[in-house]
Amino acid sequence: MNILLLGATGSIGKSVLSVIEQNKSSLNLFGIALNKNTLESNKIIHSFSPAFVYIENKDAFEKQKKIDKTTFLNGDSELKDLINHEDVDVIVCAISGFAGLKATHLAASSGKRILLANKESIVSGGDLILPIAKENKSEIIPIDSEHNAIFQCLSGERTTDDVKKIIITASGGPFLNKKLSDLRDVTKKDALNHPNWKMGSKVSIDSATLVNKCLELIEAKYLFDLEEKYFELVVHPQSIVHSIVTYIDGSSICQLSMPDMRVPIAHALSNKSRLPIDFNSIDFSSLSLTFQEFPKDREKIQEIARIVCNKGGHLGTIFNAANEVAVESFLKEEISFEKIYEVIYRTFDDNEVSKDISIESINEVDAQTRNHAKKVVKSIA
Repeated sequence: MNILLLGATGSIGKSVLSVIEQNKSSLNLFGIALNKNTLESNKIIHSFSPAFVYIENKDAFEKQKKIDKTTFLNGDSELKDLINHEDVDVIVCAISGFAGLKATHLAASSGKRILLANKESIVSGGDLILPIAKENKSEIIPIDSEHNAIFQCLSGERTTDDVKKIIITASGGPFLNKKLSDLRDVTKKDALNHPNWKMGSKVSIDSATLVNKCLELIEAKYLFDLEEKYFELVVHPQSIVHSIVTYIDGSSICQLSMPDMRVPIAHALSNKSRLPIDFNSIDFSSLSLTFQEFPKDREKIQEIARIVCNKGGHLGTIFNAANEVAVESFLKEEISFEKIYEVIYRTFDDNEVSKDISIESINEVDAQTRNHAKKVVKSIA
């Protein structure tokens, strides 16, 4: 199986590479794409010898193409050609944030199997990408742990008509059981210190604010074609149960594993039989699982996500862009942690609903929203 890994130098990319490394007899890294981290890409090239390397950043591309014999690519047309290459079997979309929209949009038209880790592209462009994927018979398999868990729990079911409820679990992040009023003085180091998962800085902050679960709620609505009322967000500190599907006959099926992104990735890369990886086993003899309701003082952010689910249009783009600007501002220490919510609330406008969805309009709304959110940051900094 030939794999094209988009976002190869990020945290998800590293997990994908680990699964490939452990299954080299059946998996081949055909190509990679990255922005500009050529230090990491050179390590990947040395270890896996991909035939093609796409570098988004023009300066990094110009420097790299002169010193290596690997076929290097740059520019939208060459990215499109690589995604549609006849030898590519699977495309892994692991580019972080809104920046992954372009590649996911191109992949949706490819007719290939897509392993999706870029939730922001679905939040911002679900109304565009899902119909394109369906039209081109591109199979989308989620590799976020929660969505892959839902996918596995639904496996073998003929329809989602029998689904009563789907629970998406949240770890609670580093500020579990803390009230929002207690978080005024938390530092960037505090917020990045996730107790269960090793993730990039943006996702780590999203987990600390619980915005990550709101983005996942929107993504799940699109991926599984169910109304938002079917989904419930529940805090589960151990991060062992990743999602639960309850059926109309009273049966609840859940997927369990230790916190390790390689588990859903290995599942999604498998064909007729599952792929073996080295994993930490669950000790069921001493296992203790607890669940609690989504924090009351974070309900407003969940309400915005449900508005996005119900009204669609460009609201997902607005929500995502506002959050990305707020998180970036916090990481730059321009605003305090609790101000992340204020930036999102003051930027989000549920009246701007448009059904004129195109890649151009999504990019335009994203740019406009970021400008507005930056003004909000300045006003409250």
